[in-house]
Amino acid sequence: MATAPDFSVRGKHVLITGGTGGIGGALAKAFLDHGAHVTVADIAATKDGTDPSIRYEQLDVRDDAAVEALAARVPKLDVLIHCAGRIASAYEEYKTEMFKDILDIHLVGNLRFANAFRPHLKASKGCLINIASMYSYFGSPYAPAYGAAKTAVVSLTKSLAIAFAEDGIRVNAVACAQMYNDESQRLGRSSVAPQDARRIPHGPLDDLVQG
Repeated sequence: MATAPDFSVRGKHVLITGGTGGIGGALAKAFLDHGAHVTVADIAATKDGTDPSIRYEQLDVRDDAAVEALAARVPKLDVLIHCAGRIASAYEEYKTEMFKDILDIHLVGNLRFANAFRPHLKASKGCLINIASMYSYFGSPYAPAYGAAKTAVVSLTKSLAIAFAEDGIRVNAVACAQMYNDESQRLGRSSVAPQDARRIPHGPLDDLVQG
């Protein structure tokens, strides 16, 4: 009789970029609660109340040398999650420099980490998880760079999944709907836009959590 696969993350080593933000912070806590060793890498400082068991590395995902240096300091890794990102205020992303910066964080940063930690994930037969978005699949008129980057993240994920398969590395993406977090509050978004809400069959996530 075949044995069931072990889906436990206890004892696994997990690195999350953007790990002090809303989604990244929630992932970090979840992995820690289930027994993983968690490191977060973020340009922002950790929030008050963050569990001291979570290792923090201050890092800009746009910095090639910083990413390579972090990879050299991390001896082992089982799970890499690229969650670092930002979204600019309405229509700011139509400016060329802002557009390039958003892509550098979400998309090029993704590739930086994938390349830097490929040897680690090969050694552990681990996995890379990319954070996509609902805007990977439909237009984002107020944030075209964010939409373009997240769409490209899905394509990059497919390419990496094929390229890294020879090393036994699994590569997947998770496309999130709109979340209520620090970033949405910064942008003054306290609710899901009606046109986006209609795309969520069970309603916004906070309604599910409260329900």
